[in-house]
Amino acid sequence: MYSDIIAEQKKKYGKRLAILGHHYQSDAIINHTDLKGDSLELARRIEQLEAEYIVFCGVHFMAESAAIVRRENQKVYIPDASAGCVMANMAPAWLVDKVLTRLMEESGRKIIPLAYVNTPAAVKTVCGKHGGTVCTSANAEKMLRWAQEKGDAVLFLPDRNLALNTAEALGIAPEKCMILNIRSEGTLIDVAETKDKELLIWPGLCAIHQRFKLDQIKKFRAEYPDCKVIIHPECPPELVQAADGSGSTSYLIKYVNEAPAGTTIVVGTETNLVLRLKDMFPEKNILPLGTSYCSNMAKITEKNLAELLQNLETAPYEDVSDEIREPARLALQRMLDVCK
Repeated sequence: MYSDIIAEQKKKYGKRLAILGHHYQSDAIINHTDLKGDSLELARRIEQLEAEYIVFCGVHFMAESAAIVRRENQKVYIPDASAGCVMANMAPAWLVDKVLTRLMEESGRKIIPLAYVNTPAAVKTVCGKHGGTVCTSANAEKMLRWAQEKGDAVLFLPDRNLALNTAEALGIAPEKCMILNIRSEGTLIDVAETKDKELLIWPGLCAIHQRFKLDQIKKFRAEYPDCKVIIHPECPPELVQAADGSGSTSYLIKYVNEAPAGTTIVVGTETNLVLRLKDMFPEKNILPLGTSYCSNMAKITEKNLAELLQNLETAPYEDVSDEIREPARLALQRMLDVCK
């Protein structure tokens, strides 16, 4: 029923409508999308779209990012605005700005904020105002190098695992990294202790990827000695070090696609994507490292997508104030320029 409504509305609007979906969406949603991808892929495509109505099937920060980079004649919608992100909520903009300002004022150093794209628009605004930018799991290494060249140190937020794994990949010594204690509004941070650090790390994490454990990898290695283990870099560092490869959702898809037929590949990321890979590549033995669904991604359903499309011209759309949009857009544009 809802599938038929969605098909009817897509036919009605034609090229005026584009439905975008993140890889972690269910197949029921992905089947209706015009474009699917990770955060970077989809962010790159917004301004190139002819569509005036853009429906983002993902979590709220993704729709916000789309609203920041959209053209004036475009409107961005999300079927359920309550589809949030636990990790994004761990770095409220007011606290990021307060901590960053204190660190710079008391240390006398120029600290460049580098925010994972999994953050609210207001956090991207803080980054834009302070000469910083954003990154995705696909370009974290490139953007961290960029940020290092712009200041004395980098504040990487909010995902500590992605920060630590990226630092390891770039050869930043562990003693040059520091996970910040942001309790009590950041007043517990010993600024003197930060003065010789290259990378200051916000202590957030992704609940989906934090669930995976090293014992799970060991179990698969024992059962399938020739298997390949690939995981997302939001997983804890000990898992990344134990895996055969680590990267963004696009990396994981590419790895599976290029592996020889008959290969057993254990994939550590959100379960919807792993099961989709299993269906896409039946000639390979694709196994989930563990079961880990994103409950917020699951808030996007055929029902609320169909209802949105039926009321598209009167439905509330995602927008941000000019005060937030301009510096946030600057932060996003810096990333897009570096990663052309």
